[in-house]
Amino acid sequence: MDLYAYDIELTEKGGEFCTSFNTSGRVDLKVNLKAPGKFNVYNALAAILVSNVLNISKENILKGLLDFKVKGRMESVKFPEKCNFKVLIDYAHTAESLKSLLSTLRSYNPKRIVIIFGAGGNRSKEKRPEMGKVCGNLADFSIITSDNSRFEKTLDIIKDIEEGIKRTNGEYVIIPQRKEAIKYALLNSKKGDVIVLAGKGHENYEDINGRKIPFDERNILEEMIAKYF
Repeated sequence: MDLYAYDIELTEKGGEFCTSFNTSGRVDLKVNLKAPGKFNVYNALAAILVSNVLNISKENILKGLLDFKVKGRMESVKFPEKCNFKVLIDYAHTAESLKSLLSTLRSYNPKRIVIIFGAGGNRSKEKRPEMGKVCGNLADFSIITSDNSRFEKTLDIIKDIEEGIKRTNGEYVIIPQRKEAIKYALLNSKKGDVIVLAGKGHENYEDINGRKIPFDERNILEEMIAKYF
């Protein structure tokens, strides 16, 4: 039942971060994923093993892996080629998940990682400085903004995050309105940037004062592409 991955390569194709590798053991395959990071290699190995046990053909396994995508998890957003930067949406909203996200992106050697993030209101306040510290250490530039502030004031949440990022040498700005934060990141982008919208992922709303206000980052990015690019 053993299955191994070797010759793991982190690549970029068509403006997306990808991964390729070979397998040996129970089944020999040359796998291509339109998904970044070594953690997705482990996920793919599990899928391959189960599929093989179920007698799914190699061709269908490879096709399924190539088509594999999860909304809001390292989700790539297409921008015109002239932009020369990449934009990703990811659900990372804790210090540990932000660390994993940024470390994975760093392994692709981007020129600069720009992260837009906040923290949820009415949740563990002690985690917020750690989120700031992680982003200050692993991103090149951070934009601290709102993210489901719920019944707290956005600026109070940001202040907690700022306590952590101030312990690092990381550059950052504070833009409380998330839509304005996204606009700032795009209009101040540089060639080779990777811009990450962290925290919302698959969500299509912002939770503020007991109301779920429509807020889909994909729609916002589409509007900005049409308007500015």
